[in-house]
Amino acid sequence: MPLLERIVSELAPDVVCLQEIKTPEEHFPVSGIAAMGFSHTAVAGMKSYNGVAILSRLPLTDISSRNWCGREDARHIAATLPDGTRLHNLYVPAGGDLPDPDENDKFAHKLTFLEEMAEWGPEAARHERRILVGDLNVAPLPEDVWSHRQMLGVVSHTPMETDRFERAQHAGGWVDLMRRFTPPEQKLYTWWSYRARDWQASNRGRRLDHVWCSPEVADEATFCLPIPEVRGWERPSDHVPVLTEFRT
Repeated sequence: MPLLERIVSELAPDVVCLQEIKTPEEHFPVSGIAAMGFSHTAVAGMKSYNGVAILSRLPLTDISSRNWCGREDARHIAATLPDGTRLHNLYVPAGGDLPDPDENDKFAHKLTFLEEMAEWGPEAARHERRILVGDLNVAPLPEDVWSHRQMLGVVSHTPMETDRFERAQHAGGWVDLMRRFTPPEQKLYTWWSYRARDWQASNRGRRLDHVWCSPEVADEATFCLPIPEVRGWERPSDHVPVLTEFRT
C-alpha cells in the first residue's frame, strides 16, 4: 500500500490496474483504496496467488471476469468506463523456468492461455472502444529484451511464446500502444529481476507489461511509457508502472 500511495501521489492516475494482488476479494483494502481517491473498484482475487483489480476515480459498469483454460484462478477482470471503453486487466501465467510444455506444466498452461487469448480476440473486438492492459509475461520483440540471442531459450522470449502472442494481438485487432510511442528498434523494458545485484548497472530488462488498444482508442493516446525510476524506490516491485494518457 505505501508503494501504491506513492505512485498515486506522484503519477496522479485516474485509473490503476493491478496484477498479482494475492488476496481474496473480501480482504481487498477497499477503504484504503477509496482514501486515495478511487471510489470505484473491480476485483477478482484469490488467496495467496494471482488476482487482478481495477481502481478508478470514474464510474465502472458491466464488471465481469473470465476464467481461462478452465481454471478459476483470478487472472482477468473487465469493466466499462463512462465513455463506453471496455477495459480488460489481464495476468498471463509466467510459465516457470523450463521452456518445454511436455516437461513443464506451467509452461504448457502459459501456451494454452496465449492460444485462448487468440480465440477470444474476435469476441473482444466486438467492442469498438477497448483497452487491454496487464502483466502479459511475454517480451515479444527483439528489442524487448536485453539480448535477443541469449534470451531465445528463456521463458518469456521463446518463439513458442512470441508466435502465440503475436497471433493473440492480431486476432483481437489490438494496437501495441507502447511501441507506437517508442519505435521497435529501441530498447524498452518494464521488468528487472530481483536477482541482479545492481539492476541499473546490469540493465538486463524485459518488456513484460503491455497496453493494447483498439485503433480508435489508440488514436486518442498522447503517450504510453514505463516509469523505470519506480524500480529504484524502497521495497519496489520488479515490474514498473506503465503510464498512459488519452485525450478526453
